[in-house]
This record gives sequence, C-alpha cells and structure tokens, in this order.
Amino acid sequence: MNKKTQSDSNIAQNRRALHDYAIEERFEAGIVLEGWEVKSIRAGRVQLDQSYVLLKNGEAWLFGAQITPLITASTHQVNDPTRSRKLLMHKIELNRLIGNVDRKGYTLVPLSLYWKGAHIKIQIGLAKGKKAHDKRASEKERDWQREKQRLMKH
Repeated sequence: MNKKTQSDSNIAQNRRALHDYAIEERFEAGIVLEGWEVKSIRAGRVQLDQSYVLLKNGEAWLFGAQITPLITASTHQVNDPTRSRKLLMHKIELNRLIGNVDRKGYTLVPLSLYWKGAHIKIQIGLAKGKKAHDKRASEKERDWQREKQRLMKH
C-alpha cells in the first residue's frame, strides 16, 4: 500500500518535517475541503509547517494546517483557517498506520500538498523523531554533497 507519487504540481511542502523526522514510509491521502479552502489553495495561501496528523476513531485527521481565506472568496460565512480536516485513506492503510503509531512509537507528519489531476492530495509520512546528533549528521551530509557539487563544477 506504500504509494510513492509523482505529483502533478506541488502546492506546499513541509520542509521542517524532513529536518525533524526520519521518514520511514510515505502515503497518499485525499483531503476533505470546503470551497473557500480550494480557492485559497489555488492562490497558494497554505502552510503545513505547524501541522500534524492524528488518528481518532479509525480515521486520520489533519490538524494545524493553515489555509488563509481569500478576502473575496467568502464574505457571508466565518472561516476557520486552522480547522481540523479529515483525510481520506483506504481502511487497510489506516489499520496499518494505527498499528505502527500505537505499538511502535511512530508519528504521522504531513509532507506535501499537491494536485493530482483535479484533486488535491496530501502526502503523509510515517516518521520517527530525529535526535540532535542525527540532525547534525544530516546537515553534515547535506553540506558535503553541496561542497562536492561545487568542486565538480570547477
């Protein structure tokens, strides 16, 4: 069920997640949105930095994702930019995630939001938190790769 997707067009990325967590597996999920949220996402007014995924009652929910409403999109209703949004996944995937999160101490983090055809999808990662020394090792490796590229150009 592990779905690695090639996004048609990326909307938003959670760069913090890749820094703070070691991603074991990636999953694709649909997301339940209201009309004003889709318009705001089309305008690029979305942030995943402070967001996280929780499993409640056998369902996956996205918390803390910031979708800023457009001024012109909806004047007649009150919009909550950080409301919790239901994620749509297959039951088999949900059961597998519940098992890993409950028993093995994993966490679920949103990685990116993207278009897949006419639908907005979210990629979530099954992750373990990195320790401080792991982060330093990652930074060292990234710096070395950058330095290697610089030396190859000359």
